Amino acid sequence: MKVVFHVDEENKWSEAGKNIHNLRAAAENIKIILLVNGAAIKGYLDPANAVLLGEDQVEFHACHNAMQAFGISPEDLPANVEIVPAGVLDLVKLQHRGYAYIKP
Repeated sequence: MKVVFHVDEENKWSEAGKNIHNLRAAAENIKIILLVNGAAIKGYLDPANAVLLGEDQVEFHACHNAMQAFGISPEDLPANVEIVPAGVLDLVKLQHRGYAYIKP
């Protein structure tokens, strides 16, 4: 099973974290990606999200366009975050590869 969680609002980070935790507890052999774009990109810099960002079984994607819009450089992000050219394109590609789409 493959799932992409899409967060584009800063106040949705906590809910996404809870959803990811619950899904991991309920399912085995699941691949999870958290894709962040829009204003939520600032959440990668928020210490309150450190626990979620420490999840070793979750991939993290950051939209390059959102990073530019909010003045965030690649060096500002945690090392485990992959930068994608455009969040919406990443979503399309992931869904095409069979990822279920969840928007908390």
